[in-house]
Amino acid sequence: MFNAEKPSLEELPSSAQLLRSTVIAAIGAVVILVTVVLPAEYGIDPTGAGRVLGLTEMGEIKQELADEAEQDRAIHGPDQSSSVLDAVLGVLVSTAEAEEGWRDEVTFTLTPGDTAEIKLVMVEGNTAEYAWTAEGGRINFDLHAHGDGRSIDYDRGRGASAGDGSIEAPFAGEHGWFWRNRDTADVTVTLQLRGDYSELKQTD
Repeated sequence: MFNAEKPSLEELPSSAQLLRSTVIAAIGAVVILVTVVLPAEYGIDPTGAGRVLGLTEMGEIKQELADEAEQDRAIHGPDQSSSVLDAVLGVLVSTAEAEEGWRDEVTFTLTPGDTAEIKLVMVEGNTAEYAWTAEGGRINFDLHAHGDGRSIDYDRGRGASAGDGSIEAPFAGEHGWFWRNRDTADVTVTLQLRGDYSELKQTD
């Protein structure tokens, strides 16, 4: 058996060396916080390095989505489930299918900063298919539902120009979109719908 020799006091780091290492580690942590964490998580970039690395835009996206989610919660109450996206979206609608057989088509234009909501009144188990496009710019959206004291967040996105898919209602209520134009130009959205829903509601 090999026994390591006990280091002598001369081989151990001195208090000054330990203090210097601690200070260097603390400075490194502050640098990482300022140049990486703050820009990437909160869009705060005091040094400008986050913008160069593309981290500030990431943080700004997170903050915008968080703000819009908070506004939606203020309107519809807290989100109780956001983990069933795959269970409720179903099979994507193909382009060929989207060109025919739509039950409803809604077109609206949002000026910069404007919002709109479109909801489908559905009962539990209903399925609706959708396809939408945005012309003139990109748009933020939040696809969610609420009813019977429950709510769910299906999908959300920022800077999107198109989307399609299906909604399978896990409970009765209003299922649909909250749209916001964060672009600098007017954006015209065309939404096509078909499936099992009793009413289509639009709120500007």
